[in-house]
Order: sequence, then C-alpha cells, then structure tokens
Amino acid sequence: MVFVQKNKIFTFLITGGSGFIGSSLADHLLSLGHRVINIDNMNDYYDVSIKEDNIKDAINSSNYRFYNLDICDFKKVDHVFSENKIDFIIHLAARAGVRPSIESPLLYQDTNGLGTNVILEMAKRHQIKKIILASSSSVYGNNKKTPFSETDAVDFAISPYAASKKANEVLGHVYHKLYDIDMIFLRFFTVYGPRQRPDLAINKFARLINSGEPIQMFGDGTTARDYTYIGDIVSGIVKSINYLINHHEVYEIINLGNNHPISLFKMIKTIEEALAKKAVIEQLPMQPGDVYITYADISKANSLLGYSPTTTFDEGIRKFAVWYKNNQEKSK
Repeated sequence: MVFVQKNKIFTFLITGGSGFIGSSLADHLLSLGHRVINIDNMNDYYDVSIKEDNIKDAINSSNYRFYNLDICDFKKVDHVFSENKIDFIIHLAARAGVRPSIESPLLYQDTNGLGTNVILEMAKRHQIKKIILASSSSVYGNNKKTPFSETDAVDFAISPYAASKKANEVLGHVYHKLYDIDMIFLRFFTVYGPRQRPDLAINKFARLINSGEPIQMFGDGTTARDYTYIGDIVSGIVKSINYLINHHEVYEIINLGNNHPISLFKMIKTIEEALAKKAVIEQLPMQPGDVYITYADISKANSLLGYSPTTTFDEGIRKFAVWYKNNQEKSK
C-alpha cells in the first residue's frame, strides 16, 4: 500500500470522484484515514448506476462528502470550496473518449476547457497551492518516436479530446507561474481494471465475448496500447501527492504508463483466456482519431516519484475478469 505522508490527515478534493479512477483513488485515500470531497455531475455518458455503485462504500464514511454538481458551475463550485478547508485538489473530471469528442467538440471544450479553468480559479481564489491534474497519452497523437517522452512535441493532436488535454497543460502553467501553485499533470496511458468504464475496449470486449456477440476490431490487430492497471495508476497518483507535499515551485508533466505496449490482437487473446471463451471478430478499418500505438517512457516518473508499475497485463486482465464476472449486470 502506498501511503500519503504518515501521521498527517489531509482533505482531498477529487473532481470526477465517482468515475473509474476517481472512485478507486478515493477509496484508497479513505483507507489511509484521509478526508475526501467528491465533485461529480453524474452525467449519463454511461449508466449513472455504475457511478453510484462505485461510491456506495465511500459515501457511508464520515470522512467523505459528495457534491452532485457540474465543475463548470462557478458559483456552486465556489460554494464547495468556501465551506470546506481543502488541502489538495485532484482534478480528474472530464468528458472522456476520443471518438465521441469528434462528434461533440463543443461539449468537450466546455467541460474539459472551461471546467479546468474553473478549478484552477478555485485554487487561486482559495489559496490551494497543491494540485494534480489528469492529462492523457492522447496528446502525443501519432507520435513517430517510441516510447513517448514528456519532452516530445505534442502540437499535433488528432482529436478534440487530445487538444483539450494539451490546452489544459498550457493553461496550468499560466496559473503555476502567476500564482505560485505547485502542480503535476499526469498523462495516463489506457487505464484498465475493476470499475473500468463500460465504453472502454477491455470492458466492452469482455461483455461481448462473454455473451457470444461479435466484437469490432478496427484495423488488422497490430495497433497497440500501453495498458496500465488501475492499482498502478492509484499508486502513481499517491506518489505524486507525496512529491508535491515535499517539494515547492513545481510544474511537471509526467507519464503514468506501463512501458509495455500490448497489441489489439494480444489484448483480445488475453481476454479470451481469462473468460475461457472465444471471440467472434468483425474486422473493420481504422477509425478517425485513433492512434497506432501508445508507449510510455516512464523514466521521469521513476526518477521523480519512484513510480514502478508492478501488474503485468496478464495478471491485470485476470483481476479484471474476476471483477467482471461478479459485476456483469453493472458493466452493461
């Protein structure tokens, strides 16, 4: 278990705290005795009952407060900050998904752009000097150099979602320089594991394979993703918290990945083995906005944070499969 500075209790505000990563992080922080405030508008991007299930244990804790509201609502968010003494912000809330962002770019700019600006304004207004923000491996686009390093150019996004994440990194630097706010942007690489969103490939493929329905394989199966297990991501976030506690004048962008890309074909085979069922594959062309590979250089995360993922893909899929079998109805 990764600890946040022992013998001290912090109050963490997590935006998007009912989602996959946010709820997993909240449970971990609560288990360490910290206080957690969750702001989440429980939108219907996927079944709201899944998010409700994610927080069902946390919401019974006296150290947990939940606010069902939109991060773009400045007055209501300001009220949350005014009535709570917050030590740390973990900003995870966002409209997620590459393909949907191509269909609804204005919606993504609103939530991901304006929403992040509201949170940064709150940090300034309420003198909160420590903040971690979620970025994404999607900012690298179809980067020709692998593995992807934080020093690589990320000016060639191929989706509105990716562009919104890059814009947030730039905006964050403004607040760091003007208002002395210490911050880390974490570029997450394809997070998976228990509670994974139902629209993401591993969860979706498991559901279809389990029911005998065909899965859509875009491309020839050679595209690859740097799948990163949720436990390793939570560990990386907590290590980032510790880094910010112990350092000042910080603005860092850090990859959190697994450093081992897995092909689409290998991903399907691993799920088949975990479920002991064969996939029916419908092969289709590559989709707009999709990249051919994501591959994290995690040397910076290792040197600065001591981050070193421990869960292999096979092990992570086995853990996911156990969770999936116990939660099939909730994963639809």
